[in-house]
Amino acid sequence: MKRDCRFLAIAVLVLVLTAGAADAQKRGGILKTYDPDSPGGMSPQEEATVFARGPMMGVFNNLIMFDQHVPQNSLESIVPDLATDWQWNENGTELTFKLRQGVKFHNGAPFTARDVKCTFDLRMDLLPQKLRVNPGKSAFYNLAEVTTNGDWQVTFRLKRPQPAFPMLLAGDTNGIYPCDVPPDQMRQHPIGTGPFKFVEFKPNQWIKVTRNPDYWKPGRPYLDGIEYTIIKDPSTANLAFIAGQFDMTFPLAGLTIPLMKNIESAAPQAICELNSGEGINRHLLVNYHTPPFDNPQIRRAMALSIDRKAFVDTIAQGEGQLGGVLQPPPGGLWGMPPEEVNKLPGYGPDVDKKRAGGRQIMQPLGYSATNPLKIKVTTRNLPFFRDPAVMLIDQLRHVYVEGELEVVDTPQYYPKLLRKDFTVALNLQSSGPDPDPILKTTYGCGGSVNRDGYCNPEVDELIEKQSGEGDPAKRKEVLWHIERKLAEDVARPILFYAKGATCWQPYVKGFTQMANSILNGWRMEDVWLDR
Repeated sequence: MKRDCRFLAIAVLVLVLTAGAADAQKRGGILKTYDPDSPGGMSPQEEATVFARGPMMGVFNNLIMFDQHVPQNSLESIVPDLATDWQWNENGTELTFKLRQGVKFHNGAPFTARDVKCTFDLRMDLLPQKLRVNPGKSAFYNLAEVTTNGDWQVTFRLKRPQPAFPMLLAGDTNGIYPCDVPPDQMRQHPIGTGPFKFVEFKPNQWIKVTRNPDYWKPGRPYLDGIEYTIIKDPSTANLAFIAGQFDMTFPLAGLTIPLMKNIESAAPQAICELNSGEGINRHLLVNYHTPPFDNPQIRRAMALSIDRKAFVDTIAQGEGQLGGVLQPPPGGLWGMPPEEVNKLPGYGPDVDKKRAGGRQIMQPLGYSATNPLKIKVTTRNLPFFRDPAVMLIDQLRHVYVEGELEVVDTPQYYPKLLRKDFTVALNLQSSGPDPDPILKTTYGCGGSVNRDGYCNPEVDELIEKQSGEGDPAKRKEVLWHIERKLAEDVARPILFYAKGATCWQPYVKGFTQMANSILNGWRMEDVWLDR
């Protein structure tokens, strides 16, 4: 029996529920917000951070997407976008989409199945023109090919069943690119089919998009445009929001608990929402290929120095969670609850005992309080990287590791990690919303964003196994097995998860903050200003 994934009933229900409210929505106005950092470019396929991918999500359409009014991304929340419906074949290895007709790119070119094939051939590195960097390439390790049948049908052929494959296609980086626009142009002036057209990016100044008057969805977007002013100092951005210069804070990223409380006190009319989690963890990243860190015992001792509760209490002001590689519940769909996390090797709550064990490892290697291992701890030059990095350096001293902070600006930071031009780093990493493709790209042997080069063939086999498992309960068992193996291998020890917050003025309507993704809630076509 064929498995039909069209979810048309959901789409109809949403239309019925929203039809009565449509008359109240107002058209016009520029939504003003800020961006906490200046990205390297504007092409979502080449960018690793939300600071480019967020503002650009509204420039593109995917084949399918996560419903922008459902906070938790899941298979059940996927709705049509450029595809009108889709269907698996009998054995779950071919996913065929029927495409929406009459859609045009911002340059006037018609959208067809050819553009879908070009987009994913580019991601899979199959075209003569190449992406400068391709952080998502490994996510498509199970995709054999993309084929077209005329202009309005496209099929994704998989090497083996992968039930969660639609979760990958619905993600923010899988907007459809036009075939005839080269990658270097997309970095500077991206062209999509989305509700907003790209206007301008001035590094360290702003990103601007404007309403697409020819958008295929009638009546959308409501806004005339969005302006993202680049402000790297969160306190400065906060003061500007309180003063009424911005309509909303940058969703989820950079708004700490103290800053949110400051807004609630100084601008009590503002609506502030603290989410259960943004699906981003802070972790210890160690370059296995640089002596003496090729010695697993040193990496283990460093991991034993970590006091995770102190990170939550201090950095997150108590509004955080302990978790493994996958985001913990309730925001995360697959992660371990606290009682299971505490059972992971090196994650227990007895910090003094762990640190004593770390010192016992380091002493026979010649390290001591008077002869510490001196290192640089590299991190990105943003407060929500720097602050936990400073705290990590303080904790590492308990196992005779003396760290010096090295901060790197965003355009250089991720290329530096990709080159493995670091010894130890404090990094942030997405953990969802689904284990595919996170585990393969970040922990799989040769993964495209496997920053430290971790590789365990047994873990690779488990990643394959969970990916092909259609029973959620059985899949979770395999995923928790992977968590235990990664902890045993001291693969990127997770420090903590901080909750995310967003504040907006009361006249901003139609925005929903996502619970398990910092990246997938930026279409903004339903947002409007009631003023």
